[in-house]
Amino acid sequence: MSVIAIKPYVGEEKDRLENFHGAQILFVGWEDHLIFCAPFCFALPPDTKFGDVVGGVLPGAFSYHPDWAKIDWAKAEWFKSGQPWKPVFERTLAENGLHHKDVLRFRTPGLTGIAGTCS
Repeated sequence: MSVIAIKPYVGEEKDRLENFHGAQILFVGWEDHLIFCAPFCFALPPDTKFGDVVGGVLPGAFSYHPDWAKIDWAKAEWFKSGQPWKPVFERTLAENGLHHKDVLRFRTPGLTGIAGTCS
């Protein structure tokens, strides 16, 4: 069902880039692992190396899932705003073309949740 506003939205956008003191928001989700029902949101400086995000930030959100330890990052498939995307782990978020409020998802071939249930 669609929703039609009867008045224009009036209000201050609270998640503007300038409100994050040098950080930017990055959303990251793991495909085929619905135990994580939505992407996690991280506030990170744009000069953060992508490899540091994968090795140091994402484990805090995802590592309690039993599939986490089995991930072969060389085979992981990445998507940026729904389109296939290839990160360079040695480059920063900015150098990888990531901006405030970008959405990344990754798929880990062969890993489809607990007992293959996508959970």
